[in-house]
Amino acid sequence: MQSSVKDVWVGLFVLLGALALLFLSLQAANLLQINWQPTYQVTARFDNIGGLRAGATVRSAGVPVGRVQAITFNDQTFQADVTLVLQKRYAFPSDSSFQILTSGLLGEQYVGIVPGGADENLADGATVTLTQSAIVLENLIGQFLFNRAADSGADGAAASQ
Repeated sequence: MQSSVKDVWVGLFVLLGALALLFLSLQAANLLQINWQPTYQVTARFDNIGGLRAGATVRSAGVPVGRVQAITFNDQTFQADVTLVLQKRYAFPSDSSFQILTSGLLGEQYVGIVPGGADENLADGATVTLTQSAIVLENLIGQFLFNRAADSGADGAAASQ
């Protein structure tokens, strides 16, 4: 009888430890969002979202102020509609701009908010079109190579004259 009581306590302790590890791993992987703060929704339209994912952080001045809830394709405007859930305690002017940024050189992408100067604030359900799309590394490399090739062609044409 004494042995079975100890077995129950050991089993309970192991179960609690496994649940704690699961919770920590989901938090570290940014897959679990527990937020008790009141929120409001804003939709931002981007031409290119790069590698932005649902669940990514929304930051302003480096401070987390919300999360990306969903990403959909708008077949009317041919843009990506990014639904953001922002904490209600952070009110942003209606002319704020939203941009997709990267943490570090190759880190995860997140949405950055640059506050505007309007008197009225973003309302729940507002759509923001003042956005800056993600910088795609392949496009930058292509532009660099194209400019180098154009410069080489111009130098060769100037030298032949």
